[in-house]
Amino acid sequence: MKIQIRYTIFFFFFLSTTLLTLTTAGNPFPPTSNDTDFIRTSCRTTLYPQICYTSLSGYSSAVQQDPGRLARVAIGVTLSKATHMARYVSNISRKADYAGIPRVAAAVHDCFSVFGDAVDEIRGSLRQMRRLNGSGESLRFQLSNVQTWMSAALTNEETCTDGFEDVPDGGLKADVCGRAVKVKEVTSNALALVNGFANTIQAR
Repeated sequence: MKIQIRYTIFFFFFLSTTLLTLTTAGNPFPPTSNDTDFIRTSCRTTLYPQICYTSLSGYSSAVQQDPGRLARVAIGVTLSKATHMARYVSNISRKADYAGIPRVAAAVHDCFSVFGDAVDEIRGSLRQMRRLNGSGESLRFQLSNVQTWMSAALTNEETCTDGFEDVPDGGLKADVCGRAVKVKEVTSNALALVNGFANTIQAR
């Protein structure tokens, strides 16, 4: 119950603060073709470019062709999706009928646990991205923290789906794994964009 309350409170806090950040940081005018082209080009460096572009193109005027802003927005989108997934798994862990199959119950419980960790790691990444300052070695160190946390979040999300490998096929397995895969895709994309931003810093 304590963990579920934490997710619920943080979810509404995240929505309000993220919308405020994007609104104040963004351009009040409609995005230009250069803005959207920048996102499309940046997304080509990810494993899921179409998903990347679809999920981020709506923020093109806020990104303003800035790779740091793009990475931050990508992490924010990922956090929203991961939080939704954590709440979903929390709900089914209390309500689902496991038909007396311990492996299913164990897989759902483990998925609930690792997605809780993933949310914390992505949240830490977003917090760090919002506080980036300095240059050179200091900035690279801050970005290395983000890279580590986002990589750990991706590993935790993969652990969720791995836990269902020995579970018989069925609606619950397909639903949980299908949702988890979508979160993994945006997490992977966000990590790739963070890596791309980090490379521009190192090249300066």
